[in-house]
Amino acid sequence: MDAIIEMLVDYGGVGMFAAAFMAGSFFPFSSEVVMLGLLAAGASPNDLLLWGTAGNTLGSLFNYGVGSLGREEWITRFTKVQPEKLERGKRWVRNYGAWAGLLAWLPLLGSVITVAMGFLRVKLVYAMTAVAVGKYLRYWLLLKAYAAV
Repeated sequence: MDAIIEMLVDYGGVGMFAAAFMAGSFFPFSSEVVMLGLLAAGASPNDLLLWGTAGNTLGSLFNYGVGSLGREEWITRFTKVQPEKLERGKRWVRNYGAWAGLLAWLPLLGSVITVAMGFLRVKLVYAMTAVAVGKYLRYWLLLKAYAAV
């Protein structure tokens, strides 16, 4: 895993995009580690914010697409989301609609929420807007915390 992170750091913004995409989808990956490595290497915080938000949001769009296929057996097989977690995600989305996307940055729960949003056919433009805002704010806060250190 360290070799992958080092390679992504070497690729700068594109590496940040790839790391964020993987982390935004159901792959277990930490884009924050890559972002911090790139910051330490002198990368532009604004570029990282843009690349990270874009990659992470598109990763969530991938999850939304898998969920929109509407087959729970595919969802559990391809995303490794357990049926009980999918049900919890569907409850969140039924209760909060597209607003649930604001929490798509949360580890594990975020993937479940975005898959559930696709499964329940939440309007795509609202879903991805909420997801993008939540992911942008997460990266923005990480950058502010890094700058304060």
